[in-house]
Amino acid sequence: MPDFRSDTVTRPSHAMKEAMFHAALGDDVFNDDPTTLALQDYAAKMLGFDAALFAPSGTQTNLIALMSHCQRGDEAIVGQQWHTYKWEGGGMAVLGSIQPQPLALQQDGTLALQDIQDAIKPDDPHFARTRLIVIENTVGGKVLPLGYMQQVAALAKASNLQCHIDGARLFNAAVALAPNHQLSPQAMARALCQGYDSVSICLSKGLGAPVGSLLLGSADFIQRARRIRKMLGGGMRQTGVITAAGLYALQHNIERLAEDHANARLLAEGLQALSQQGRFAGQLRVLPVQTNILFTELPLALADALQHFLAQHQVQLTASNYANASSQFKRMRWVCHLDISRGDIEQTLDLLARFAHSEA
Repeated sequence: MPDFRSDTVTRPSHAMKEAMFHAALGDDVFNDDPTTLALQDYAAKMLGFDAALFAPSGTQTNLIALMSHCQRGDEAIVGQQWHTYKWEGGGMAVLGSIQPQPLALQQDGTLALQDIQDAIKPDDPHFARTRLIVIENTVGGKVLPLGYMQQVAALAKASNLQCHIDGARLFNAAVALAPNHQLSPQAMARALCQGYDSVSICLSKGLGAPVGSLLLGSADFIQRARRIRKMLGGGMRQTGVITAAGLYALQHNIERLAEDHANARLLAEGLQALSQQGRFAGQLRVLPVQTNILFTELPLALADALQHFLAQHQVQLTASNYANASSQFKRMRWVCHLDISRGDIEQTLDLLARFAHSEA
């Protein structure tokens, strides 16, 4: 039965496992694992950077980036809902001694350019030194468009700041934007990165690898990053057994992200059709969906009943009211990925219809 909790729950395909089994191996701390070197080189060329570095997780690649760009007492401008600020344990402050300057997100998921400009501190010993602007794309499934990404990069350069992309789902953004720009998803991803000093790419979400992320940047930046990765415990040995999966993912699983987007739209359309029926009538709110992540909102008691009903039928998803603990509504998160098919969506919609027309 479908697991909508996250696109991190995917499992490697048979072909991916074959690539892992046959991977050539070395020692990545000595920088001589051939499969890892091939993955890093492939990703760097695809996205237009000098070099790349593999690490166990996106949390670590983001922290490595922050600590490579900033020193103790420096400041990074981030979004209130960015993973780098809210969802990664406060690592930039706790481990990096970097001050976050969080900004409120706009409805479309962006940070207002004027808000960014206003947050940049003057050169004054009273203030932390602003050194870095961090952007996340996608954010909560929302796509930040190419024009906006270019504006932020230009603002950073005009302000003599570095800029980093938390691109855990950057390829989802690229797949969504590519048709409008008449580009391939790979070329679109490269365009989104232009002008940025670094980007973190997650291999274990929609791309379907079992573990790992990449950090990309200049050769000098990646040299600094390698030292910090070692400090953080991210230096590993025969990484080829897992980087083979990442290489397979980049070579085979980018275009297929469009299937996840289509399934999320199908689920949203089905939920919207049910929103005025039975127990859902006037209660269910379906938020707009752009990529593979869909949010719905229900009153707390009804949301709990629905989640219990779905769990009884082995359908898993996450739900919380963490954004506002006093809220009487719960937000439910549905994430489509390569282990969820169109048939799974249709089966889930049948279950939702049964719940909508059941007795409370």
